[in-house]
Amino acid sequence: MRSQLRLMAVHAHPDDESSKGAATMARYVGEGVQVLVCTLTGGERGDILNPAMDQPEIKADMTRIRREEMARATAILGVEQRFLGFVDSGLPEGDPKPPLPEGCFALTPLAEATEPLVRAIREFRPHVMLTYDENGGYPHPDHVMTHQVSVAAFEAAADPDAYPESGEPWQPLKMYYFVSFHGAKFVALHEEMLRRGLESPYTEIFEEWEERAKARGGDRHEPEITTQVPCADFFEVRDEALKAHATQVDPDGFWFRCPLDVQRAAWPTEDYHLARSVVDSDLPEDDLFAGIQERVRL
Repeated sequence: MRSQLRLMAVHAHPDDESSKGAATMARYVGEGVQVLVCTLTGGERGDILNPAMDQPEIKADMTRIRREEMARATAILGVEQRFLGFVDSGLPEGDPKPPLPEGCFALTPLAEATEPLVRAIREFRPHVMLTYDENGGYPHPDHVMTHQVSVAAFEAAADPDAYPESGEPWQPLKMYYFVSFHGAKFVALHEEMLRRGLESPYTEIFEEWEERAKARGGDRHEPEITTQVPCADFFEVRDEALKAHATQVDPDGFWFRCPLDVQRAAWPTEDYHLARSVVDSDLPEDDLFAGIQERVRL
């Protein structure tokens, strides 16, 4: 058991914690690691993506409903969770895109947006932080802002001159970016399904990637994978947590079309890019706490 180790996952919206790194968190909880999810916004402007939940009364009460969904998901994962109090920016659509709504998270000055996360880091004292890369994993303004806030907080939390009224300084030892949806993984799943004579749902994804790459005049950006955490035994827990976000996930939709036994055979890990570290560890890794155990009395 590794009961003195602490892991913090920083996310933009409710449901992000269940679609990125959830099996990893469930695995570490089972090993005795303390895990805290920090959710920067309440997901108030999220669309309803499950047809069964697309009802006017639900849309009108999204703030409460998404908090209830989050509570169910975190109970399934066995993690702690706190909202940091910012308002969802929504995903602007159209050409040209409309301006972001006043007062939303993505328009908050970076220093102001960073303080609640610094406070949370100093209170929880994580050894490892998880967050998004500079592209946000995908270009939602709240995801990009979450990256910026996480990087700023990682540095500021250890600085006694930064946010002096927000707790005693604490230095997280490592920060990783999620590499959740990448080409090698989807190709492996696709090929395993075809090998078993199953219809693959990934053909459409490959076509979308090609179109997006052409539109940008280059290849898809994917962070280098430095760390692969074996967690296949917790894929079912991950899926149950994701289904708890009933407004955001269609249980009959794309997310669940690849059987779990295919996933366990073809890609039994969740993957990360080591972005910051103040400890020595050899790459590639199979443990987010590699190089940390020696510094923490277990």
